[in-house]
Amino acid sequence: MESQNVTNNGTQSVQKSVRQTNLNHSRGASVFENQIKNNVSKGNFPIRVLPTVKTSYSSDSVNYRDPNVDYLLKKLFNFSNVMFDFGELEKIKFEELVDKLHKPVTRRRYLSGLRYPQIHSNKSWLQFQRNIHQTALYDPMETDIKNLLHDITKQRIVRTKLKSGGTQIKLLISFQNGGSALFKPMRFAREVETIPDHYYFSDYERHHAEIAAFHLDWVMGFYRVPPTAGRTINMTSEILNVAEKKLRRKFFKSPVGNLCFYGDCEYYCDAEHAICGKPDLIEGSFATFLPSLDEADRVSWLNPWRRSYSKYKKASWETNSDYCEGVKQEAIYKNNRRLVELIDMHIFDFLIGNMDRHHYQTYSEFGNNTFYVHYDNGRGFGKTKHDELSILAPLYQCCQLSYETFLKLVKLYTGPRRLSDIMRRSLAKDSLNPILTESHLFALDRRVIKILKEVNKCIRKGNHIRDVIIHKHFE
Repeated sequence: MESQNVTNNGTQSVQKSVRQTNLNHSRGASVFENQIKNNVSKGNFPIRVLPTVKTSYSSDSVNYRDPNVDYLLKKLFNFSNVMFDFGELEKIKFEELVDKLHKPVTRRRYLSGLRYPQIHSNKSWLQFQRNIHQTALYDPMETDIKNLLHDITKQRIVRTKLKSGGTQIKLLISFQNGGSALFKPMRFAREVETIPDHYYFSDYERHHAEIAAFHLDWVMGFYRVPPTAGRTINMTSEILNVAEKKLRRKFFKSPVGNLCFYGDCEYYCDAEHAICGKPDLIEGSFATFLPSLDEADRVSWLNPWRRSYSKYKKASWETNSDYCEGVKQEAIYKNNRRLVELIDMHIFDFLIGNMDRHHYQTYSEFGNNTFYVHYDNGRGFGKTKHDELSILAPLYQCCQLSYETFLKLVKLYTGPRRLSDIMRRSLAKDSLNPILTESHLFALDRRVIKILKEVNKCIRKGNHIRDVIIHKHFE
């Protein structure tokens, strides 16, 4: 493992931890196990894990303590109390940790097609596009993001158009200031979950899942989901009256007088599955447009762990326990960081319960050493009681994840604030709040624990700690 070229106060700690990791590599797992037993018996482990608690938001009890995760943290502390200084981790807020981990990441290159002087503008959507760089889609500290989210909810809509293709109804929205967004209308209330008999590829999309996915991306410090906000609109004045001819023909009145429209796509787009207002008011998600492909070309990659999209057969990774070894031989994944980035993507999908990540995109200008764009998250947050562990297949088959993501998960586990608390606070900023039910929020806490349990399994199978929890870096 190599130390990173970072400039923040955490640099020396990272470098010291790497040196200590290398020194300890030859000691063997048995030594660590004995150290753990000795420290546990002496009470020397500096982690305070909260017991089962009840919140003012729900009568549900959530058990935040798991013996397997506790064992993992003790083992890591004995391996390197510098690299895994969980006592110090307890002293800072989660937001401070995310900021600390994000600061060392150098922006490096921007999209050259958007940096010319003639396109300088104060418009928030253009500033957002111009600030896309090699290591992230956006920077949460930039004022243009906050201005952009405000504009999405307040700017006058001047044109609407059906987005053809895809599986469900979407509209292309143009705003008065020249910005554009992808609109997904509300179909169901927040508490309606995935129909048990539906396959993942025929599940309905949920507008609130798009909003929640963006907020999760933000609070977790991934910065890969296009900025998305909720908004209630008048279907008559803000869609029908400014619609293209093809879309206008899709409107009709329901038997009870509500204004409805349908679309042109693969699933749920006929008149029997129309979207209806009350009587003509409807809410939806508005996801900011990325730069056009002419301005910034994107490459679409098949996800190696994509599903079969068949009722009758499984994907290769579901039947081959050594599948990851084959993926590692592919040219683009020989770069260790690229594979870890993909595993981060699946950790994100596991948290939201999204089984529909068949492709991902990168900006071609940045080559193989860049972030993945996490777009199209509408099939997330469909189940509150079920955690689809197969989404974590890249994690438990490759037994790798980034050190940065691991620290965030540990901080969410040890508390005192949980992911549900942080998300609740973030989602409160959206005009359609509440976005998620309390059951969905508590599911996030449960899933954090399950991710850490998979990391523990990887280490207990004999994989060395430094081969499982690794630093990703941009070259």
